[in-house]
Amino acid sequence: MSVEVAPLDQKIIDTLSGISTATLTTVLLKKGLRNVWMRGTRPLKPGQPRLVGRAFTLRFVPAREDLATPASWSNPISTRSAIEAMPEGVIVIADAMGVTDAGIFGDILCARMAKKKVAALVTDGVVRDGAGVIGTGLPVWCQGNAAPPSVAGLTFINWQEPVGCGGVAVFPNDVVVVDDDGAVLIPSALVDEVADLAAEQEAQESWIMGEVEQGASLPGLYPPNAENKARYEASRKKI
Repeated sequence: MSVEVAPLDQKIIDTLSGISTATLTTVLLKKGLRNVWMRGTRPLKPGQPRLVGRAFTLRFVPAREDLATPASWSNPISTRSAIEAMPEGVIVIADAMGVTDAGIFGDILCARMAKKKVAALVTDGVVRDGAGVIGTGLPVWCQGNAAPPSVAGLTFINWQEPVGCGGVAVFPNDVVVVDDDGAVLIPSALVDEVADLAAEQEAQESWIMGEVEQGASLPGLYPPNAENKARYEASRKKI
């Protein structure tokens, strides 16, 4: 399968790496997008860094006994083949339909992803060999661990096609940001605009926090009224 992943501008990566997913969900809400936070995507290990990358999608469907077998791992359409197609720097988004009793990947597959310099794995499902997965150094966001393999509850179907992860529609080449609060999707067509708006909101909220720490009350400050907006703009000009 030919996989083309659009390069992500380093400036965008640098900007979004400094912006929380909480801020991004607010910016996207203002743009009319409410459903962008992938439910069940929690850091497997505390202290994982905030990461930014293009989405590389994987799709699972419910297990069917004639298809979901250990022998399927050697098929041309398999998780193994999908991993070999992953470019450096992508964030893998695996649609596991929220299944939590079959681990989609274990330590060996995650080690290969880490070797290929995949940025992170995000799934609404679970992984297996939890300690081993953490030991690979691959940052993972998921719903936890389960001992059974993927074929105990899932059939792998394809990669790089639209998926639903944690109730969010994800298309290949969308941009994903992950941090301690989970995974947030930014539609590819909106990335530049959202990065600019989010950087401005982060700066404004940093100023507001400074005002709060100095004892300012919230009405008229958060959100800022005309007077406080003017004060904020004046403070920006001094920088």
